[in-house]
Amino acid sequence: MMFSKACEYGIRATLQIAQFTAADQRATVKEIAEAIGAPEAFTAKVLQKLVRDGHIGSMKGPGGGFTLTESRARKLTLSAIVKCIDGDAVYTQCALGLPQCSDKKPCPVHDQFKEVRERLRTMLEQTSVHDVAMGLGAKAGAFRLKG
Repeated sequence: MMFSKACEYGIRATLQIAQFTAADQRATVKEIAEAIGAPEAFTAKVLQKLVRDGHIGSMKGPGGGFTLTESRARKLTLSAIVKCIDGDAVYTQCALGLPQCSDKKPCPVHDQFKEVRERLRTMLEQTSVHDVAMGLGAKAGAFRLKG
């Protein structure tokens, strides 16, 4: 597992919000948590981070909920969500979890994993939420966001 559970939920929640918004609906925490198979309170905390960083919109009150416009979804990369929730640990941590591993004191898989991390970074930076949401939508029924 490359990402924390919070990060996985954050990505899936953002995709779910994009799909709701595309259907001219606002998604509530309850609807999002149910759709992604996550605890509601945990989902609320993840969504708060995403709102605070300006990645998704939030409206309170009746008819309120979370939104992500198509134009914002086109600009929002998976990398931005990962950074918001997990920081840059996925790009810096040792594959084996060894705290002393570094370029100067590499573990046995350091160099190979460094290449994997760089490819992952490139993919996350070049992939927008819109790209993924549309890919999921085009394959309706083929993917479920619950994990």
